[in-house]
Amino acid sequence: MSNTALISFFCPDRIGIVASVAGRLFDLGANLGDTTFAVLGSGAKFTTVCELPDALSLQELEDELSGLTELENAQLTVAPFELSLEQGPSARITHRIKVAGGDRPGLIARLCEVFIQFKANIVRLNAVRNPEDKDDMYVIRIGVWIPEDNIKSCLATVANTAGGLGLECSWQDVRARPGS
Repeated sequence: MSNTALISFFCPDRIGIVASVAGRLFDLGANLGDTTFAVLGSGAKFTTVCELPDALSLQELEDELSGLTELENAQLTVAPFELSLEQGPSARITHRIKVAGGDRPGLIARLCEVFIQFKANIVRLNAVRNPEDKDDMYVIRIGVWIPEDNIKSCLATVANTAGGLGLECSWQDVRARPGS
């Protein structure tokens, strides 16, 4: 039987962070589960749910990770993960949506509110401002699970909401196809 931990850190972005942390976790006998990594401004955010060998305590794990050069000045958290490792059906992405245009306050809130009325679940969201773009281009990518009966209405409403905000909207259906 293994322990399960939630490991998270935020630190200045530097090359090799993910490789160093994943390598050290492997060396300690940990098995990475769901994992995310993102560059946020000049920082880096990493989160993983990890199965640990019984002989490895959370404190020992935190001490080991704190010693990594790549995590110097990191805000590191190692805590028990007490939820199920199994994802429900609404955690599976059915559609990837991209919305792009000028940035404005409340943009993400307005778009995300649409999903509530269609009982859709946001699984992943990434939003970035393109610093090279003189028009202040902001791109939001959303991985979402939409119930089968609500797909057309939900996507149409997302597109209408984006259009009303002067943004471009596109999506991709990523549901598994029979025979694929």
